[in-house]
Amino acid sequence: MGSRTGVNYTIIRRVCIIDLAGNGRTFAAKYKKITMTNLVLDKELPAVSKLSTVEKSSGKGDTMKALVYHGAGRKSWEQTAKPVLQEPTDAVVRILKTTICGTDLHIIKGDLPEVKDGRILGHEGVGIVEETGSAVSNFKKGDHVIISCVTSCGKCEFCKKGMYSHCEKGGWILGYMINGTQAEYVRIPYADNSLYAIPAGSDEEALVMLSDILPTGFECGVLNGQVKPGDTIAIVGAGPVGMAALLTSQFYTPAEIIVIDQDNNRLKVAKTFGATHIINSAEENAVEKIMGLTGGRGVDTAIEAVGVAATFELCEAIIGAGGHIANIGVHGKPVTLHLETLWSRNISITTRLVDTVTTPMLFKTVQSKKIEPKKLITHRFKLDQMIEAYDTFEHAAKEKALKVILEN
Repeated sequence: MGSRTGVNYTIIRRVCIIDLAGNGRTFAAKYKKITMTNLVLDKELPAVSKLSTVEKSSGKGDTMKALVYHGAGRKSWEQTAKPVLQEPTDAVVRILKTTICGTDLHIIKGDLPEVKDGRILGHEGVGIVEETGSAVSNFKKGDHVIISCVTSCGKCEFCKKGMYSHCEKGGWILGYMINGTQAEYVRIPYADNSLYAIPAGSDEEALVMLSDILPTGFECGVLNGQVKPGDTIAIVGAGPVGMAALLTSQFYTPAEIIVIDQDNNRLKVAKTFGATHIINSAEENAVEKIMGLTGGRGVDTAIEAVGVAATFELCEAIIGAGGHIANIGVHGKPVTLHLETLWSRNISITTRLVDTVTTPMLFKTVQSKKIEPKKLITHRFKLDQMIEAYDTFEHAAKEKALKVILEN
């Protein structure tokens, strides 16, 4: 599939949507959503209204640049349609800073085949509100905001439980089921519940980390792993989310934090962030080393922060009796559950897609500098250097990269 020009591509997309909408009538489309728990859910997309005159026109200012996915292994920085309001609860946000997530790499690898050709990727960022729908009451044009990676209607059964990740009209949809934040502009559904106001004078780069990695590491790793004072915990994977789990686990003062990775640079960084022990599993036997450190007992909590079979099975091998395995990683392939050894161990295994319920609390800790997620940023780019930024992030070990920031 060859590259497409911005004009032809956006016209094709518009014709398809207009045809589906049927002269202004709304439609609903079924799709399969595979969550990080590997649970397959049927979900109905919100109705799509007739396109506005502005979106259908080809006048100056209707287009923008964005990172567009074109199937496994293919992406491009290209001209595409600028988003417009589709529902009264929407806001359009001009991106100031965004980043690249390991989940984006999983999409590009083809691990999430439900992501369609033509999707703009990205689910993190900060920006300025450009326009709001008539039902948006918490934000106005010009407001400085954090974009949450999870969209919440605030009214459905799951939202009322605080399980925003499974919102019946939202959840994780940005850069997945709808266009995302690796662009000059993004449309945010249910803006009142999916944006957070940024006070004047705040550090934008630090706050980008609140879009996803900090709540993900904390909720899916630390909270699900039931980390307690005095515990010995292991974090398998020293990427940005693993580092976020490392930072936030220290809220609960575990006695020992063991970080396991195959990248010596990341392990050195983990040591500066509070790891008591680091293990390069490519250079030594991680299971033997951990059993030696724990007197053969294993760890109280094992946090999986990679999303491949080998790292999950490592967690199974090092977990102690009564312990907790907390999976964070996005798994695109099956993993073996070793019940032949775990059935009698009184362990729990948890999976979770981040709900972002802890974002307000984490926001306060960042603002007070109790944690400093900005230290995770290793590389900075202009937004139009998106392809170069991806190349750096995809070769993290070679480039000594953790988190990259792109500025518009």
